[in-house]
Order: sequence, then C-alpha cells, then structure tokens
Amino acid sequence: MAGVTPGMARAHASEQGFVLLLPTDVYISAGGASVALTIILLAVLPARMARGLFRPLRLWPVKNLNIRHGSSLMSMAVLLSLLAAGWGGSRDPLGNPLPLTIWVVWWMGMVTWEGVFGGLWRRLNPWTGAGWLLAQLGRRRVPLRYPRSLGHWPAVAGLLGFGAFLLADPAPADPARLALIVGLYWLGTLILLLLFGVKWLYYGEFVTVLMRQYGRMALLGRARGRQGMGLPGWQWMRRGNVGGSAAIFALLLLGTGSFDGLNETFWWFGVLGLNPLEFSGRSAVIGSNLAGLIGANLMLVAAFVAALVLGLRLAGGGVGIARALGVFAPSILPIALAYHIAHYLPSFLVDGQYVLARISDALGGPHVHVTAGFLNTPGPVRVIWLCQAGVVVLGHVVAILMAHVMALRLMGGHRRAVVSQLPLALFMLGYTVFGLWLLASPRAG
Repeated sequence: MAGVTPGMARAHASEQGFVLLLPTDVYISAGGASVALTIILLAVLPARMARGLFRPLRLWPVKNLNIRHGSSLMSMAVLLSLLAAGWGGSRDPLGNPLPLTIWVVWWMGMVTWEGVFGGLWRRLNPWTGAGWLLAQLGRRRVPLRYPRSLGHWPAVAGLLGFGAFLLADPAPADPARLALIVGLYWLGTLILLLLFGVKWLYYGEFVTVLMRQYGRMALLGRARGRQGMGLPGWQWMRRGNVGGSAAIFALLLLGTGSFDGLNETFWWFGVLGLNPLEFSGRSAVIGSNLAGLIGANLMLVAAFVAALVLGLRLAGGGVGIARALGVFAPSILPIALAYHIAHYLPSFLVDGQYVLARISDALGGPHVHVTAGFLNTPGPVRVIWLCQAGVVVLGHVVAILMAHVMALRLMGGHRRAVVSQLPLALFMLGYTVFGLWLLASPRAG
C-alpha cells in the first residue's frame, strides 16, 4: 500500500531499493543485542540506581500564563479556514493546505513534538477555547456528567476509527473528503464538550488522550513548580497505574502503528495474494486492511497480557492482572512513539518541503524547490535508515527501563521484579527485531 499522500509514496518507493542493499541483517542483530544487553544490565543494577535514572533535573521556576484559551481560539480559526480550503480549493493533496496540515504538520510533526518535548497540544487544542467561550455566553455548568464507567473507551473507539480511516479509506488525503471527516469530528467533539465538559476531552476524545499519553513521554515537563527535564518517561514515573481502558489505548497506539508499517510490505501483499508491483489501488484492500488492523491489535494485546500473566506467575503471584496491566501498559508508549517517528521520517523529509513551499507562497516569499533527490543516493539513505533504526532501538531501551522501575515499585523487591519482567523483556526484545525488520522489508510504492 502506498503512503497517505503521493509525496509519501514517492519517498517510500525511491529509498527502499537502497535500503535493500544495506547490511540490514547486521544492523538488526546489533539492535537486538543492544536491547538484550540492557535487559542483562538491569538484572544486576541496584534498585536505587535504576530509580535514579528517572529523577528529573529541576531547572527554572515556571509561571502560569493563562493563554490557553486564546491560542486555542486561534487554532480553531486556522482549522476552520483549512476546512474551507479543503472543501473549496485544489483537489491536489500536495497543493491544498488541508491534507498537508493534517497529515504532515499534525500527524507527523506535532505528534512527534508532543512525544519528545511536550506542552504543545494543550495550547493548540482547537476545542478548549471554543468550549470556554460558549460557556461564558451561556450556562457555566455542563448539563451532563461524564459516566465514570465509560473510562477511555470512547477514545479507544476513536483511535480505531482513525486507524481505519488512515489505513483503509480509499482516499484519506482527498481534500474535500478530509474536510468533511475532520469538520464533522470537530463539530461532534465540540457538542460533546458542551454536554460533558472538559472530561470528554480528557477521557473520550482520542486526539487529546493520545497527546496526553505521548506528552508524558516528553523530555520536558513540570516538576514541583519548576521546569523539569529528564529521561523520556520520567513523568510517567510520577504517576500510579492507569485504568484498564487507558492501558488498552496505549497498547492500540503500538498495534496500530505497527500495522501502519506492516501493511505496506511485500510480505503483507503475499498474505493477501496480491502482486505489489501491479497494485491496483487502496480500494482493493479495504476489507483486508480493516481485518489486519483489528487482528494486529488483538494479537498485540493478547501477547502483552500473556507476558504479564507468565511474569506474575514466575514471581509468585500476589498481584492481579488488571493492576499489572494498568502499571505496565505505559511502558509500551516509548516503542509506539519510536515507531511513529521512524516510520514517517522519510515522508516528513519530503512532504515537509511541500509545507514550506505552501507557506512561502502564501507569504509571498521565495520559491521553495521540492526535492527527493537525497532518497536516490545511497549515502543519505543509509544515514536516514540508521537514524530510523536508532530511534526504534532507543524506544525499546527506554521501554525496558520504564518497565523495570515499574516492576520494582509493584513487586517490592529486586529479585521478584527481575523475574516478573523476564517474559515482558523477551516480548520487547522480539518486538525490537520485528520493528527493525519492518524498516528493512521491501515495500510497495
């Protein structure tokens, strides 16, 4: 399957031939060995030192600047103008600003920024300002109370729906089609925000839940009134366990991201009995990709839960599976974020140029020449692939560190923590090899 936009399709197709010439087997083995070494080192690392890895540096004091509503209203105004451009403007996904903003600026760029640095979405959320403004004009109290029993399940459904649109819709980058989907979602979310208040955003709206989960992976955050900076995941270490629906949401981020890469491979086309070199288009694999998306997520959740159950039994029990799932599910987030960054890096390097070109044209600036020539040269392709592989390995190393410290907290002793983590560590080691294999596998252009 090709990428979301034509630019992304060209990026995947042009670079992959050179990737196949790299000694990827050596790189995959080295990446797996790095993760295995991390597992071994953690088994002998004193518990105090392991916990200290996630102790943040407290920097300068942070003042509360109440600008969120103003920046949110500006974000909403930009979104509405983009929807108008998507509905009435050019049908070229690389010439219309709506697909470029949604798929390149937001999905590739902003999600990555939130996971690495944090603090962006709470300022640019296009609903909070409108909700606040309408509340000032009408009743301040919301008419309905968000049902506690719902938890994050509406967000889980929203994430699966988004994954289906991204991976199975025949034309997710068509400007008019995208304008309709995004516009209806924005309006529906605003109505639910007015009915249930901000709890709908924090629990039911999948974009906000996604950004909050990734945002707690960021290097930067608040630490007792000061700007804090630490190892990715340090903000999760300051929290307790999450609920079952939030845990499932975190796992689905990884499952959906993994299938986002898998469904482009020659292997997947072989499973479907299709020739990737004579692919007739996305409409031929709608049902197959929907089934693959659901199946990939079910398999991931089952494998993760099985690893937890086996680990708890090896450690002698004493902890319920529901509690363990809520504790350890956030440790999957560094892997999901790493896959997101690595998978979209080549596309971002090409399609980001189209974004700069549209901005320059709108401001009357100099012409920006878009080039993908660096993807036709072995040297740059090798550097890009090694960066992708490095991000994937780093994500797994951070995940293993997080899971180990969480196990120390949950199990109460170093030995029990190490034993309980063996199946989960092997699961993450296997996923490292799988992720690197995805990057190296031939893909349809």
